[in-house]
Amino acid sequence: MTFSLGPRATSAGYRLAAFDQIGSTNAEAMALARDGVLGPMWFVTSEQTAGRGRRNRSWIAPRGNLAGSILEMIDVSPAVAATLGFAAGLALETALQRVSVEASLRSAGSDQLKFSLKWPNDVLAGKQKLAGILLEAEAVAGNRLAVVVGIGTNVVAAPEGTPTPATSLAALGVQIGAEELFAVLSDAWVEFRGIWDDGRGFDAIRKLWLQRAAGLGERVAIQTGGSPLEGTFETLDESGCMIVRTSDGRLVPVAAGDVYFGSAASVGAT
Repeated sequence: MTFSLGPRATSAGYRLAAFDQIGSTNAEAMALARDGVLGPMWFVTSEQTAGRGRRNRSWIAPRGNLAGSILEMIDVSPAVAATLGFAAGLALETALQRVSVEASLRSAGSDQLKFSLKWPNDVLAGKQKLAGILLEAEAVAGNRLAVVVGIGTNVVAAPEGTPTPATSLAALGVQIGAEELFAVLSDAWVEFRGIWDDGRGFDAIRKLWLQRAAGLGERVAIQTGGSPLEGTFETLDESGCMIVRTSDGRLVPVAAGDVYFGSAASVGAT
């Protein structure tokens, strides 16, 4: 089976570059954007050898996993572009729900899985990381912003020794190929990219994201480089910051950091 766009993505005019193997789909997409290639365009592979996650962490996709990046040219500020990552999370969660439903129908008696969105950019199955998202933006010729959203999903295998324990669709009993998942994801992207509407629809995206948020209303500890910030995950604000209510009642916006559910003692231990 080869990679192909879903029917909705094809009708919307998206293009596709598929690779048997590549270092990084994000790097390829941004390099072509600098050379004048316009989006919207997907770059996808089932084997990525030099991918990156947040904070330059290695993100390797062994053969059979899904690594894809979508290039969009958007006339918005970088701050607004950053909120597109939440639409990406919704698109991926929706695609995973759809393929898991299909898998459960194919396998009589299997349970439908539930997924959740962990701020700012992970998809969880239970308490385990199933997928991650990396958004990068760069000004290119014509004063336009090239936005590349990288999406990596553990389809057949999951890394070990990660800060948050990881899992794969195969380990969860979902027997599906990266190609099938990608086709569904490409259509879901069109849906939520449309709702986001160059940031004008972020309020709707925010509400949908909160309905799927992991740990909402629960204790969190956030590592931002200094001492952990502890409190309760209160909500998501209009710019995409996590709002944490501290023990003294303060509402603290957090723009970036590693989130751990539970107390500060759990930071770095899960």
